[in-house]
Amino acid sequence: MTQLIRTQPSKEVQLEADELIVTKTDSTGHITYANRVFMQLAEYPENELLGKPHNLIRHPDMPRGVYRLMWKTLQAGREFFGVVKNYTASGNYYWVLANVTPDYDSKNQLQGYFSVRRPPGRRAVEAVIPVYARMCQLESSHNKAAAPDASMEWLLAELEKQGHSYESFVLSLLDTNLTSGKTA
Repeated sequence: MTQLIRTQPSKEVQLEADELIVTKTDSTGHITYANRVFMQLAEYPENELLGKPHNLIRHPDMPRGVYRLMWKTLQAGREFFGVVKNYTASGNYYWVLANVTPDYDSKNQLQGYFSVRRPPGRRAVEAVIPVYARMCQLESSHNKAAAPDASMEWLLAELEKQGHSYESFVLSLLDTNLTSGKTA
């Protein structure tokens, strides 16, 4: 398996503006499909991705509370939008706007999840960095079991003060309107 090599300080690598990462997972979050863009950016060959948990690329700067919110949203049958920082196999990192949706079969049975990721834009990244840092700080002051809920609750309370849900907050940060394809 590809080893995470951290011999040098990590650097940011970027998804090109016209590139999309596409992955599919089973209902437990294990990768069942990964497109070539994902494999190239994450620096993993297909045989090291298929069957592995998607959190293989989770960056430690990402608060677990964001993932708790994602799973709660998906388990409620709704799509999730989030700005996410991921690791590459060599220890570099990249940011994406993730859109994750439940994938149902013809009998409306959950088969897994379908995710499309694109570049989030610098404005979105700069806006979430201090929010995520605060969430990680909160998580470090709680036991492992309580940490994700504590940071998620803080996030939702802070966003509610601003009149936002997490989804509306994320979508308000985008440089591109996802529904029309026009620059905001």
